[in-house]
Amino acid sequence: MLTKVEELKLISRCVLADDRHAFGLLVEAYQPRLRRFFLNLTLGDEYLSDDLAQETFIKAYIELRSFRGMSRFGTWLYRIAYNEFYSYKRSQHPTWDLEGVQEPSASPTDSTEASLDVKTAMAGLSEIERTVVTLFYIDDMPLKKIASITGMKETTLRSHLHRAREKMAKTLKTE
Repeated sequence: MLTKVEELKLISRCVLADDRHAFGLLVEAYQPRLRRFFLNLTLGDEYLSDDLAQETFIKAYIELRSFRGMSRFGTWLYRIAYNEFYSYKRSQHPTWDLEGVQEPSASPTDSTEASLDVKTAMAGLSEIERTVVTLFYIDDMPLKKIASITGMKETTLRSHLHRAREKMAKTLKTE
């Protein structure tokens, strides 16, 4: 994890000297978390997640000069990722199907079962609930940061988290 000062140094090198290696270091720092964010939103579709992450980094590189440094680079990057995902969703008219959710094998291990249970529970959430759950629980972001990424009020985010927890608990109880 880069410090804010390290991020700003790398961003300065990118903007002032067109240092692509510096941007590569930013990509290396954020790629695993951003990919996990997309994997949760796409219900495990690795190819789509990789495509969305790549598009996010391309847009971030192109728009890097517009980064003001008012927030962390990660917050700004997640905002681009959030917009990228919902732009993709708007371009796709059909709704999500559960083809990406794997069926349990004949003799799954406990961790595999737990993973499938969580995946199934996440599949039952709306897209915005999945987004908020991913950012809050998986990426461990505070509500204030999620609010700046999504543009929603913290009270709205709390409502989405509450509903998501209830839906997931109900799904997990029936499993």
